[in-house]
Amino acid sequence: MSIVTFNIIKLFLLSGISAVAALFWAPALIELLKKFKFWKKEARTKTITGDEAEVIYSLHKDRETSVPRGGGVLIWVSVLFVVFLFFALANFCDIWWVKKLNFLSRSETWLPLFTLIAASLVGLSDDILQVCGKGKYIGGGITFKRRLLMVIIIGLIGGFWFYYQLGWDTIHIPLLKNFPEGFVFPIGIWMIPLFVLVTVGSWAGGVIDGLDGLAGGVFASIFGAFAIIAFAQGKADLATFCAVIAGTLFAFLWFNIPPARFYMGETGILGLTTTMAVVAFLTDSVVVLPIIAGLLVIEVGSMILQLLSKKFRHKKIWLATPIHHHFEARGWPAHQVTMRFWIISVVLAILGVAMRLLG
Repeated sequence: MSIVTFNIIKLFLLSGISAVAALFWAPALIELLKKFKFWKKEARTKTITGDEAEVIYSLHKDRETSVPRGGGVLIWVSVLFVVFLFFALANFCDIWWVKKLNFLSRSETWLPLFTLIAASLVGLSDDILQVCGKGKYIGGGITFKRRLLMVIIIGLIGGFWFYYQLGWDTIHIPLLKNFPEGFVFPIGIWMIPLFVLVTVGSWAGGVIDGLDGLAGGVFASIFGAFAIIAFAQGKADLATFCAVIAGTLFAFLWFNIPPARFYMGETGILGLTTTMAVVAFLTDSVVVLPIIAGLLVIEVGSMILQLLSKKFRHKKIWLATPIHHHFEARGWPAHQVTMRFWIISVVLAILGVAMRLLG
């Protein structure tokens, strides 16, 4: 058996195992979240600018106060379990193929695993405060400034590790100069602030989490795309890590599709968005990240344009933002919005992969 064939088996096998493991304990997590009434006590009534969120409130007032948050715990705990299960097996088992299934490596998976766990724990703290209604943020939770600061700190740690420990100081720009290989652009120590900027920008894409099943399907397509890119680059451990995340997301979707039995919450969103940024750097795909994660860009862009329009034109462009709420407010069934956005996300992910692999 060739090493390429084995790595393909490794990628699909561990992705499947992660999905089964997550499916196995998800019902217990749901019951635990329900037992502690892990949902908001009041639906959101204000936008980020302090205006009345009349449209969103009318669409989601009942669901926000009856469906548990914190479903993202299923994702990062399952990933952590699979990572250390096969790390332990590799160290205590003498069978060669079992040893090869370990995908915890310094150069490929230490940094994204740290980011996933650190950011998810910050997000979990925010979820707990929101459920308890504590904190100065609207409806409870960690204030925006403090969450931003924590994301910046995570980005700085990642940037320093990426630059000083892994020695990365260039970015790849596909389809430029030397077609089709692209152009490698040296940026030196500016890699660190770029790393922070992309991490923060990726976190902003968390606004995608607004409809049953929407975020899970979108992130599954994104991490599936990065698994393909990493595998094509010979980074089998990183490809497996992305595939394991995608596997847990499929399990999450089993319980999150309409009607959702739990929501991802900040613990899932913060972990996935920041990890997505790290994986983009490790695959040298930062330039095509806005394409692979294009739906997140569209969602954030809709909010920015709405805010600018309200400030300078004193009227809205859309009925509600992020833009998936606009279509919902226009009468599209929530499941229709979700599935059409899934299609858009998959198409954009495919285009991004094609562009990156050209180089």
